[in-house]
Order: sequence, then structure tokens, then C-alpha cells
Amino acid sequence: MNRISRGLFSLLLLSSLWLGFKAEPVAAAWICDGDRLTAETIHLGRDAIGTTMEPIPNISDGTSPGDLILLTWRGMTLQLPRTNNAGVPSYTDGRWWWQVEDLDHPDFRQRRSTITQYKCEAEPS
Repeated sequence: MNRISRGLFSLLLLSSLWLGFKAEPVAAAWICDGDRLTAETIHLGRDAIGTTMEPIPNISDGTSPGDLILLTWRGMTLQLPRTNNAGVPSYTDGRWWWQVEDLDHPDFRQRRSTITQYKCEAEPS
């Protein structure tokens, strides 16, 4: 591949990634252990295709495997991929866990040698 072809290929690849990237605005904010936490869902996933070329239904509340959530809390941003667990969407990187089954009290945990569960409440309006 010559230099011009590589450049065009790179541009095409970046364009397809950029055009396929959709982010939702921050939908809600909470207070978790006294500090503000915001969440932003990033849609990067797609439904899997089965052997019959039909989508495998794996959409949960508008999210699919490959999507992720950005949590901003205590000066850090956590990028957690969506799990493939049944039920409401949950996100984890093996250390941090996030799930919103109750909008007023989401489930936010951290696993180190033990599991720490942070108390989260809806941000006062």
C-alpha cells in the first residue's frame, strides 16, 4: 500500500468511527458518598448477528454490548463497558460496577480486596 492509499484508508476509518459515534447528554446526576457523580452513555455497540443473519436480541433499555458509560466522580472519569447480564443494563471493568435499577438510588460499587458499596441518591433539583 503506498503512502496516499494508507492516508486515504486512515481517513476513511476515522470518518466511519466518527460518524458511528453517538453520545447521549448527561441524563442524570447523583450524590454518591457526598460527591456529585454524572453519567453519560456512549453507544458504540451493535446487536450481534446469528447464523441466520438475524440480529440476536440483546438490546437492554436502548443499550447493546459494546456500549459504555462514562462516570465522572471525585475528579476521575471511569469508562465502564456494558455487561451482558440479564436485566437492566449494568457496567463494569472488574473493579467498578454501575447499575441504575432505581433512579433515586443507583448501585455503585468498587471491588478491591473487599466490595465497597457507595450510597448514592438523586441530586436535589
